Amino acid sequence: MRRLLIPVAALALIASGASAAFAAADPAVQVPDQAKITITGHGWGHGHGMSQYGAEGAARAGKTADEIVSFYYPGTTLGELKGYVKVWLTADNDNDTVVLARSGLNVRDLATKQKWALPDNGATQWRLSVSPGGASIVAYKTDSWHRFVALTGDGEFTAWGQPITLVTPGGSTAYRGALRSVRPSTTSTARSTVNVLRIDNYVRGVIPREMPASWSPSAVQAQAIAARTYAAYEMKHPLSAGYQICDTTSCQVYGGYSAEDSRANAAVVATAGQILTYDGEPAFTQFSSSNGGWSAAGSAPYLTAEQDPYDGWAGNPNHDWSIVIDASVVERRFPRLGNLTAITISRDATYDEGGRAGQVVLAGSNADVTVSGDTFRSVLGLKSTWFALTAAAK
Repeated sequence: MRRLLIPVAALALIASGASAAFAAADPAVQVPDQAKITITGHGWGHGHGMSQYGAEGAARAGKTADEIVSFYYPGTTLGELKGYVKVWLTADNDNDTVVLARSGLNVRDLATKQKWALPDNGATQWRLSVSPGGASIVAYKTDSWHRFVALTGDGEFTAWGQPITLVTPGGSTAYRGALRSVRPSTTSTARSTVNVLRIDNYVRGVIPREMPASWSPSAVQAQAIAARTYAAYEMKHPLSAGYQICDTTSCQVYGGYSAEDSRANAAVVATAGQILTYDGEPAFTQFSSSNGGWSAAGSAPYLTAEQDPYDGWAGNPNHDWSIVIDASVVERRFPRLGNLTAITISRDATYDEGGRAGQVVLAGSNADVTVSGDTFRSVLGLKSTWFALTAAAK
């Protein structure tokens, strides 16, 4: 099954006994010895902003892309963004940037701006690596690696108009634009591989990794606007000096040219350059697979807690879910407890079924453990923090 985006939430443990403001606390669920715990929940992901399944439900209800993003990000307005984005390619984690040889390939010194057209010399691969003294070295591979030139600064491979294939420890992926080998900070001696490309070409490589391209055109177009806006926000709040955004669920998933799909590309063309703004700045357009029928309030005024009539269409397997686990599973994951005796959930909002779990207190024979709802979700592998539970003896 295709895995839709679940942006990573902070999973910090809340110290036992810590105080926090929550809208409501459920009655404690008593856990008998050797109990089975049934957890029923709604949605997949944090629930902020757009529900991806909800976008498809809205599209099936006849909503346009503009109407979909207006519903999920109320108070934002359409703006425009052009230019380039710098994407950290996290799978290339060996300090080298290696590409397949191809016609039209160039290498450029980012410090001096000098550029070399790489020759057709029988090479199968070209590499940017780091010398023991910290300089960037360009080399090519035939039967073995051969030095081509040393650069003054960091370097990049270009073949503008044609994709370049990056070779990583895990395989090969083609990318549009340039592939850079850069220091993630001015004091670093390591190198990160960074894809620098036009923002709309970047979105082409995001959509198929975040939403099925076969979904309704207006849903895919809404995803294009949300993904482009998310990148625009990250460009204003870059991860490092060398790149602005990453290619995993910690940011949003990006698969380069190799991930592109003609239907997703059509959505990019249909929404070319469109982003959502708030007070003149790119909005923080978080999105997740499913909100379960109610979005969660977030860190911005347009990330509101609202009932969602579109999320629950028949094709959404994440709208409602349920699992059954042994109490011993909780005891193993939280060994300070001893025997689990009770669970109390404090919720961070008041809506249907109380709201999402903001804090979970686990009472045990040896100690009580208090964790955030996000931590409890992560440790037990739950789809979201919107859940309730019951316990019964086996």
